[in-house]
Amino acid sequence: MKNAFIRAMYYRHACKLFDIDKKIGETDMRAILEFGRLSPSSFGMEPWRFLVVRDQKLKESLRPLCWNQPQITTCSDLVLIKSIVAPLAPGSEYSRSMLSRRNLPKEKIEAYFKIYDDFSSRKLVTEGLFCWGSRQCYIAAANMMTGAAMMGIDSCPIEGFEKDKVEALLDMDPAHEELALIVAFGYRVNEAPEKIRLPLEEIVEFR
Repeated sequence: MKNAFIRAMYYRHACKLFDIDKKIGETDMRAILEFGRLSPSSFGMEPWRFLVVRDQKLKESLRPLCWNQPQITTCSDLVLIKSIVAPLAPGSEYSRSMLSRRNLPKEKIEAYFKIYDDFSSRKLVTEGLFCWGSRQCYIAAANMMTGAAMMGIDSCPIEGFEKDKVEALLDMDPAHEELALIVAFGYRVNEAPEKIRLPLEEIVEFR
């Protein structure tokens, strides 16, 4: 399993051009989405929401809002990962329902409510709930891309887009949810370039 994961990490790269005629099978795409769904999130809030775009006309409308990147229109499935915002607020019905899923006595659940409310209140003031939620979305995206690579499916994470314009095109309510990032999935046309990374000795320290 360790070697399979390492091979997937070497296989994965930010694919810039996909084979437009080669589509991901429904079972495989659902597996990729499941990798995202099963990802860990802070307080178990699961703030991610996945919008899978397959319609070519919609992809073409999105492309100029995404720095005209070819992977937008050549990929098989374009996954827009959104983070909920208002539902993450302290005291929200959503946060209560998510925290209540834990099989804990009432007094412990109530204590957990307070911990969450204090935490999310600080996030609301210091950085905003979207910033916090979007970081969880990146965890899901990483798992989706690595899982896809293990199946021989390519991907490309995309931050180059005009956020407000994409949200307007999709008729999103930014008070409720915002676009965190986009990930294109499909099959490569060109071979992946050599993977270049800093050695462990330069990025790891032990104490």
